Amino acid sequence: MKYFLYLPVLASFFVLPAKADTCPAMFAEGAAPAVLLETARIGTVQLCNSGYAVLVSEGSKGPLWSAEDLTEENLEIADRTRRQGSFFVDTRLPFTMRASLEDYRSSGYDRGHMTPSGDEAGVQAQQQSFLLSNIVPQTAELNRGPWEGVESAVRGWARQEGEIFVVTGPGYDPDHIRTLGKGRIPVPAVTWKAIYDPAANGTGAYVCLNTRHPTCKITSVALLTQLVNIDPFPALPASLKDHVSAMPPIRETAEALSKRPQAKELLKEWGSKAAQKALKALVKALIQ
Repeated sequence: MKYFLYLPVLASFFVLPAKADTCPAMFAEGAAPAVLLETARIGTVQLCNSGYAVLVSEGSKGPLWSAEDLTEENLEIADRTRRQGSFFVDTRLPFTMRASLEDYRSSGYDRGHMTPSGDEAGVQAQQQSFLLSNIVPQTAELNRGPWEGVESAVRGWARQEGEIFVVTGPGYDPDHIRTLGKGRIPVPAVTWKAIYDPAANGTGAYVCLNTRHPTCKITSVALLTQLVNIDPFPALPASLKDHVSAMPPIRETAEALSKRPQAKELLKEWGSKAAQKALKALVKALIQ
């Protein structure tokens, strides 16, 4: 059986000049997401921003995960904040860990936010979401279509419940890796969002294929952890991560839906039945 794994980092023997931060308020029960493969933890550094934390990898020059405590209150501020910002290099990182704007230029891929700017409360927090340490290559079809729908669904969930913890990241297929630019930025096979709802004491995850014909599935956090070897909520009991909450359907924008004639059928597929699919069914659906 084929699993999607995040890219193992390149071997590194220098001491990182970047100072690792801790920001437990961003994480469920104060515990940062756990990278389960020891080799993938080499050459990583955790950084904190106003509205999210991120673990950056030397191997991918981008995030392995990006985590946020998403609240209704902060979303109200975000709604009043005019959308603005441009992508920029994270100079807190050593040169060997930095993606550059040139890497993405004329690549055919979008610069895809892991923690989205639309979640961020205020101008400073929104601008920080445009750091390239929070960005991975996404196809335009995913980034401007179903991925927008996932982000919208998650914001709707936070507004309904008042507070949720969200962890977002890429997943890489080690057998088929395409890279961008001189920095050799790897293109993920999938991108995902895991959610913990403390009010309802429930969890779930969205997993999306990063292709020209993207699809997204709802699954359990336990299954997501098997697929990408990252546990987004290591402090939560296994029983909670095995079960899928009643998750909101993916809310695509009107523009995106107008370009997808199969939208009604897809939205039905993304409902509760999809949430109950077992491991074999999910993996088969992702790799076909």
